[in-house]
Amino acid sequence: MSVLTGVLGRRAGRHGPALALGILPIAFLLVLFVYPVLRLLLFSVENGSLAHFEKALTDGLYVQVLLATFEIAIVVAVICLLLGYPVAYLLATASPFWAGFGFALLLLPFWTSVLVRTYAWMIILGRNGIFNRTLLELGIVDQPLALLHNTTGVLIGMVHVLLPYMVFPIYSIMKRVDMQLLSAAEGLGASSAQAFRRIYLPLTLPGVFAGMTLVFIISLGFFITPALLGGGRVMMIGVQVERLVRQYLDWSLAAAVAVILLAVALGVAAFFRRVLKGDLTWT
Repeated sequence: MSVLTGVLGRRAGRHGPALALGILPIAFLLVLFVYPVLRLLLFSVENGSLAHFEKALTDGLYVQVLLATFEIAIVVAVICLLLGYPVAYLLATASPFWAGFGFALLLLPFWTSVLVRTYAWMIILGRNGIFNRTLLELGIVDQPLALLHNTTGVLIGMVHVLLPYMVFPIYSIMKRVDMQLLSAAEGLGASSAQAFRRIYLPLTLPGVFAGMTLVFIISLGFFITPALLGGGRVMMIGVQVERLVRQYLDWSLAAAVAVILLAVALGVAAFFRRVLKGDLTWT
């Protein structure tokens, strides 16, 4: 018994500093993450009833909003992939100077809040905005394009905000790829396109899946951009939850919808984690 006590004492002494350093982060997570989620769960099952979940999953309005949210999130993820993959490739293959310059341009929007950027897009995409006035002056269109208060405006704003979250994971994976593999493939008779398709692209797929996961999950909970650029005509789950709380004061139903969204996000993350066999690192 004394031997066991001595061993435990030595282990506690060895890990004591680590435990002491971990107390504050653990308390931070418990207070600001675990507790709010538990409160959300309690709101959603008010009086022990699952009626709010039943309504959220069977009512036509909420099902339609849920499907619209999934559709927009998927489209945003695909557009970010189509734009982000070439950008990540350019950054990964550029010289240090141009790579640093490209990263500066990519990170520049992070210095401005999402709200300010969204208002900027409202000015740019409006009927009398910069973009439409330029098209009219150049004679490209006869009347202003409808780019605001619709899905198009929401997609543009969300892609602008989320594009870096696609570029960073792909870039980090691309930097790990040995470019000599492509040279070896071309030396064995493969064309540049074949070497890219059969060697480079498969090696960068973990970054693609990680970026798709990040962009899709973040898109599911977007609120400011759909609310402003959508003008109330593009309904996503975040906007619907805010409306349930602000207009109808139905906290229980809003909590149930939020819990469903949380479950979907966790399910998507678990799926991609299984696809990648646990490799979702991108730093």
